[in-house]
Amino acid sequence: MDLNPDRVAWVDYAKGFCIVMVVMMHSTLGVETAAGETSWMGALVAFAKPFRMPDFSLISGLFLARVIDRNWRSYLDTKVVHFAYFYVLWVTIQFVFKAPGFAAESGWAGVAHAYVLAFIEPFGTLWFIYLLPIFFVVTKLMRDVPQAMLWSAAAFLQIADVQTGWIVIDEFCSRFVYFYSGYVLAPYVFNFAATIAGNRLEALLFLAAWAVFEAVMVFGGYSEIPVVNLGLGLLGALAVVAVSVLLSTRGWALPLRYAGENSIVVYLAFFLPMATTRSLLLKFAPDLDLGLVALTVTAAGVVTPLILHVLVKNTHARFLFKRPAWAKLQPPEPRHAAATA
Repeated sequence: MDLNPDRVAWVDYAKGFCIVMVVMMHSTLGVETAAGETSWMGALVAFAKPFRMPDFSLISGLFLARVIDRNWRSYLDTKVVHFAYFYVLWVTIQFVFKAPGFAAESGWAGVAHAYVLAFIEPFGTLWFIYLLPIFFVVTKLMRDVPQAMLWSAAAFLQIADVQTGWIVIDEFCSRFVYFYSGYVLAPYVFNFAATIAGNRLEALLFLAAWAVFEAVMVFGGYSEIPVVNLGLGLLGALAVVAVSVLLSTRGWALPLRYAGENSIVVYLAFFLPMATTRSLLLKFAPDLDLGLVALTVTAAGVVTPLILHVLVKNTHARFLFKRPAWAKLQPPEPRHAAATA
């Protein structure tokens, strides 16, 4: 298992934890919808809902302070063009597989319309890849605004529960406060992680108390209350940090770190193995416990993209997960070099 020693281990564990939760959510809800009934996996999905995407958003902003003052060309290359390339590529791949079904419902003109619309309204599971560049650009544009003021505005948008029907607007309002929290509170998050590492017993007690509180809030019907929802997202993000720090010293958890280090690989490619495994199991193993079906679909959705990544990373197909040189904004040519030429 090829792991990068220069990366912060617990951050990769946190990303791995979150990407598994994301795949679990899509897998479980897809299985339950197709089967027309619920499963015990649905309870896990509900439990994770208040912190699943908030933590992913917060982690995405943790290292932004290192690059936010770069020149715009460099910043746009790594924080906008990078994600735009993968969005365009994988939304096209998804349409290749889904087009026949769309065409049967609305004709090929409908397929073309849906494809064009995907560049305005994020398509399917790829909405977070679409939204991240917007987070990065807004944060850089607003970096001179007092942080407390901008955080308060972002918190207000989350509490307001904006529902326009447009994914970009609604998800931005719902998630930006967590991304921005990762950016401005990064020193405190890393200090918290260091405290957890040095106080393992207290960390376990904290996680036990948090799990009970989270369960009461979710299954008691309180988790969607404004302000409470924001607090659960932030508290749950800290819980994931704590879990990740504890797991980072356990050798058996290395596959989770690998998934986190390659979380974009899983996020981009899990849709096809997820849908395929779900269809096969529901068709050929209709009596299998529905929760076990959802768990198996989740595993296929996480593991298959990682296997595909290993198979293609040294081939011409590596463009699936590695941005080629032509899709990068090249740095401007130095003036002295141009003059010499």
